[in-house]
Amino acid sequence: MTEISNKKILDLFATPGKKEIGFSLLVKKYHKQIYWHIRHMVLVHEDANDLVQDVFLKIWKNLNKFKGNSDLYTWIYRITVNETLAFLKKKKKSYSIEENYESVSKISINSTTISGNDIESHLQKALYLLPPKQRTVFELKYFQQMKYEDMSKILNVAIGSLKASYHHAVKKIKHNVQLNLNLNDK
Repeated sequence: MTEISNKKILDLFATPGKKEIGFSLLVKKYHKQIYWHIRHMVLVHEDANDLVQDVFLKIWKNLNKFKGNSDLYTWIYRITVNETLAFLKKKKKSYSIEENYESVSKISINSTTISGNDIESHLQKALYLLPPKQRTVFELKYFQQMKYEDMSKILNVAIGSLKASYHHAVKKIKHNVQLNLNLNDK
């Protein structure tokens, strides 16, 4: 089966009586990408699922306002990033740093996002300790392998700032992994 175009999805969504079909195709096309972007940003699978629902609800309510000035994927990703950052900000207010670190420390080696080796486990923990915006930049660049130009459109941030943020994120992750594995002396 060939992948349906964004134009076809938007046309169906705008057609009376076919709105649900268009939206269903949009969900089918983008669900996995949205889930994994969010999952790399939040600790708990259930939180990621809740956020995916929130993102699609926001898309449902606002898709008729999409002007087409950017790619549909960019618009959806912007909503995803905004919802995820809002969630993390709300979560930060309800948890202390110590509680957050305890949650991160309890990440199971058997988690679906960790392959089982110790370095990867510490890498995942270090990632969760990054500030949310830095984590977003790292996630988009490292996991999504997105170009800085595309990231700039999604995040509405200058390319130079994104490069600096990614560089700082890499340094922090490297430092945390080395610290946790006692690699500083080796």
